[in-house]
Amino acid sequence: YRDNMYFTEVDEQTYGIKPMNCLSHMLIYKSKIRSYRDLPLRYFELGTVHRHEKTGVLHGLMRVRQFTQDDAHILCMPEQLNAEIRAIADFVSYAMGIFGFEYEVELSTRPEHSIGSEADWDLATRALENALTDNRIPYEVNEGDGAFYGPKIDFKLKDALKRKWQCATIQCDFTLPERFDLSYIGPDGEKHRPVMLHRVILGAIERFMGVLIEHYAGAFPVWLAPVQCVVLTVTDKQIPYARKVVDQLTGAGVRCEAYFDNDKLGYKIRQAQMQKIPYMLVIGDKEVAAGTVAPRARDGRNLGALPVEEFIVLMQNACEQKK
Repeated sequence: YRDNMYFTEVDEQTYGIKPMNCLSHMLIYKSKIRSYRDLPLRYFELGTVHRHEKTGVLHGLMRVRQFTQDDAHILCMPEQLNAEIRAIADFVSYAMGIFGFEYEVELSTRPEHSIGSEADWDLATRALENALTDNRIPYEVNEGDGAFYGPKIDFKLKDALKRKWQCATIQCDFTLPERFDLSYIGPDGEKHRPVMLHRVILGAIERFMGVLIEHYAGAFPVWLAPVQCVVLTVTDKQIPYARKVVDQLTGAGVRCEAYFDNDKLGYKIRQAQMQKIPYMLVIGDKEVAAGTVAPRARDGRNLGALPVEEFIVLMQNACEQKK
């Protein structure tokens, strides 16, 4: 993997910037004697890595040289593999459902440049195939696109241009535990070799955000929107009441902004629409007198006059239901 790494030299000693998180997780595993009773052991890290991708393949947020991923490594006994792989696949399905994504699944097999024996690769590939079959997940085989240390299941999302991007992945690895001489004490009192699963659910956060932005075209649902509502005043007279409304909303955890400028109301509304903010709360003299707000949805729907407390409940329900 050396060609994809960054190196620096300090005091005549060469250092490499980590391109992946699995190596440190294996060292943690190896720091003490492990028993079969400890397994499966699951290590998680929201880790930043650096990979020297060629200039020609760099692509916005989708393909970058520095990225952070929700990386986990599971060390288990061979007989635990099926249950662990199936559980990860269920986790991916749950997470993608929350975000409203459809995805395709590919089983990627041994690439031309790889490490490990043919027997280990066959075992790892069969383990992934069996888990997909048991979970009734349809998939296609992507010949030669596995990691250099093992085959993998790739979950690919489509962007607005129907291009596929690999985000979640499950990789089955018999090879690196061998290279790092990892072991556990089995029921027979002898040393045995664990198997390692590499998995990410969202994958590179930068790439996932890129796909997410394109998927919603910037019009995020309430629960995901960076700004969930904006308070707009008709004139300066409503500002004192509007400030109280903003304080109530932010105090309840609603992500809220205030447009109190001297601009015309129509201009403020257009600004909020351009920002694709889910709700605009227009406050005029009538709302001040009644102690209410007048929510207007991004799609143009008017919700009528509502007490602030009722609007807060509406927002909280939308967040709880992931709407």
